[in-house]
Amino acid sequence: MSLWEIIKRLYPYVLPYRALVLATLLLTLVGSLAAQVNPFVLRYTVDTVQGLLNQNKGLTQGADLLLIVTALLLGKEIINTGIQFGQKFYGEKIRINVSSTLVRDAVHKVLSYELGFYSDSGNQTGKLQTRIDRGVESLMKLVQNFFIDILPLFANSIVALVIMFMANVYVGLVAVAVLPVYFWLSYRQADKLNGTRRALRGLREARSQGLVNLIDSAVVIKSFVREDYEEQKQAQVQQNLQEAQLQTRKTNFLYDGLKTFTEQIGVVLIIILTAYLVLDRQISIGAIMFHILLFNNVSAPIRQLHRIYDEMNDALTYSEGFFDILDANDAVEPTGQLLPDHLQGTFDICHVDFTYPSGTQALHDVCLTIEAGKTTALVGLSGAGKSTIINLLCKFYAPDRGKMLLDGQPLADYNTHALRQQIGLVLQKNHIFKGTIEENIRYGVMDATLDQIKAAARQAYLHEQILELPKGYQSDAQQLSGGQQQRIAIARLFLKNPPIIFLDEPTASLDAIATEQIKNSLEAIKQGRTVVIISHSLAQIVDADCIYVMKQGRMVESGTHEQLYDRRGTYREIFDASARSLNIEKLARVMVDDGDEVEDTVG
Repeated sequence: MSLWEIIKRLYPYVLPYRALVLATLLLTLVGSLAAQVNPFVLRYTVDTVQGLLNQNKGLTQGADLLLIVTALLLGKEIINTGIQFGQKFYGEKIRINVSSTLVRDAVHKVLSYELGFYSDSGNQTGKLQTRIDRGVESLMKLVQNFFIDILPLFANSIVALVIMFMANVYVGLVAVAVLPVYFWLSYRQADKLNGTRRALRGLREARSQGLVNLIDSAVVIKSFVREDYEEQKQAQVQQNLQEAQLQTRKTNFLYDGLKTFTEQIGVVLIIILTAYLVLDRQISIGAIMFHILLFNNVSAPIRQLHRIYDEMNDALTYSEGFFDILDANDAVEPTGQLLPDHLQGTFDICHVDFTYPSGTQALHDVCLTIEAGKTTALVGLSGAGKSTIINLLCKFYAPDRGKMLLDGQPLADYNTHALRQQIGLVLQKNHIFKGTIEENIRYGVMDATLDQIKAAARQAYLHEQILELPKGYQSDAQQLSGGQQQRIAIARLFLKNPPIIFLDEPTASLDAIATEQIKNSLEAIKQGRTVVIISHSLAQIVDADCIYVMKQGRMVESGTHEQLYDRRGTYREIFDASARSLNIEKLARVMVDDGDEVEDTVG
């Protein structure tokens, strides 16, 4: 992005604070005029002192001069202190307010995008975080530079340059002649660093993502003893980042040295020219210091420009990534206008194809019907497309082709948020937020009372375990075991109490006793609701009203358990394999033997 494009993007964010902007500009104007007091006072002082010395007058005659100069300079500094405070405070207030608005907009946009946005390789967690953090940081530096640094500096510079020309055209021309060389060097510096900065951004994102992956994968890394391997991977990324940073610093140091040299050439020329004019009796001795101080005011932005230009280039680089997040309008989650006020819960999926953003086609010409008030099971090996169907039913994704109807209306026509209020979803691995157990269960219904939360926990067979914790419902939910966290997710479902329930391996993290307890609770909540369940547990699917069997993204069989088992197809293969994995025959013999022992005892 160019600087002008960034300014246009920031303009709507700064506009609400235009009163602060006007106050800052007014203070800048007053401050730029106050900054020129010193050269005038110094010229007057030197010339007056020189005149007193020429007349053989001493301290007694010059005492009044000292009092006047002291009063002028102290008064100017007092006024200037107030001006600088106002400039910095108002500029900082603008920066903080704009920063907050940018972050809120970024959060709002990120939450509005569909799941496909997050699955894109360029939008991984660490990369998004780096783009938002560094983007806002660099944009705020741009705002700070403009209102706190650039405006005062360049206002001072322009006023000082005008005064130099008014005092002596030749001295003004010398000052002007130096500036193009300096700005050309700054342009060349930015051009050299342009590609390096983009590489730096990519390397920083890769480092952030790598650190996130290290933390998330700590158990796997340690179990395979791959600490050295992962350390070397991160070391290579850090090495590449280090080389890019050193190249950036090398370029900066070279051009900064050239710019400092150019500035000093200007000072030398001013001294030589003013000394010549003094010797030629065209100007007074005080004018030498007068023009040198004015040139210092002209060159003040030059001394700061390399830092400001560096930060502006950061803004040019990181603003692209930040505004890419704000501008991903194609990724905004679609919604309809139809409200599910009288929802029955019959889903019809007709000839649906679906491909994930990664390019993997998950569904091929899938057709099925989920009847209202009944339990439908989806069965198949891993990767068959079962979870994908639930993702489509929740409107997390839209199909590539085919129809998806809910109560006879296109699913896309429903208001997405209103529809999801009617859906309860329990996954194999559910996210537990940072916070207490009470807060995590309340996520199901935000205004639920503590009694309602406890009732939901009882239904999930979690209440007694919570009471055993030192802090009870105020305990950190993320410190619980995997099975306990799964029960929190199920408690959310009971609290929400929706008419449509999607269960994707809901008891996968639970032990046998907990699974049996949850199964009984789920059986109770299923009554009169539309339920879709995915499970490798035979006990949870055999009682389903209808079972759909999937294989490699296609629907291959459907029917009841008895019908599918007798058909000796894919379902029979899966069922028999599950039975063998559970060692059903041995379990059955044990149970039979136990039954015989009980009969003998009774006899």
